[in-house]
Amino acid sequence: MGALDERLRAGERGLRQAAWAGLQDSMPRAALLSIHARVEGTAPSAWEDPSLVQLWGPRFSAFVVAAADRGVFSLGRLPDDGKRRRIAVDLADRVEAFLDGRRLPFAEVGRGLGVPPNSLRYAAPTGRVLMRWDGARQPTIWTVSAPEDDPAEARLELARRFLHVFGPSSPESFAAWAGIPQAGARAAFDGLGGSLVPVRTPVGDGFILAADEPVLRQEAAPPASARLLPSGDAYFLLQGADRELLVPDAARRGDLWTTRVWPGALLVRGEIAGTWRRAGGTVTIAPWRDLGPSEREAAEAEASGLPLPDPRGPLRVRWDAVS
Repeated sequence: MGALDERLRAGERGLRQAAWAGLQDSMPRAALLSIHARVEGTAPSAWEDPSLVQLWGPRFSAFVVAAADRGVFSLGRLPDDGKRRRIAVDLADRVEAFLDGRRLPFAEVGRGLGVPPNSLRYAAPTGRVLMRWDGARQPTIWTVSAPEDDPAEARLELARRFLHVFGPSSPESFAAWAGIPQAGARAAFDGLGGSLVPVRTPVGDGFILAADEPVLRQEAAPPASARLLPSGDAYFLLQGADRELLVPDAARRGDLWTTRVWPGALLVRGEIAGTWRRAGGTVTIAPWRDLGPSEREAAEAEASGLPLPDPRGPLRVRWDAVS
């Protein structure tokens, strides 16, 4: 279901499917690399496709989502508490009045309103504030009309998206991922009612969508030879015990989910087999095991195909020794 076995066809439908749980973009162009891992023919400008928008999403991180899903990733996080909701709406009103149809750097908007620029993120759950951040400069923001979605329905759909991509999981994990109170997350799971199936995993009880059960019971498609997933990619954007299911080795979990900026993940035949980072025109891969020649070739082919134009020439791959 993560489209990491075979890339999706290019186009609006493929982009929306790739961004079904949003594409975290807090590291410069991480969303683009997540698209590249899932959609064929990804160009450097794919993250700016008209069918996509960029906003402050879950946990107020930068996200790229389908424009059609703007309400899910904004109103789905709108505070339930009346006072906090009024604060978000009032701030969006102030931003809209100040911009008056303009697009400005968010620091300039913050100064104009007399508030810390980062506080403007609290208007994001209204769905009325969009942004453009290319990683090199501060975000530019502007306002749009509010999504027509009902906030309660948007919350339920956000929970469905979470379970479809991250399940089996729990209300507590949903709350941490979405950046909402646990009470709201539990209410969303309760609201999904009979559309959930309780399951038991090695790290505890959880839920999946009933609609996903037949697919999960099918034999998995052959995994891709290799993928380079960026920092914060949905495949490993997990918290707590959920990480144990993906990386059983506790020492290796520390290599991937560091206390600082996360590296990217090297996926080989459907399993995380190392980490990677890019500096300028060099991609450095740190494998966790000895890789065969074909596995290294597949990883190098992925690196050379990353849609990041470099005026100094094609990307080069450097391999660290297995530690």
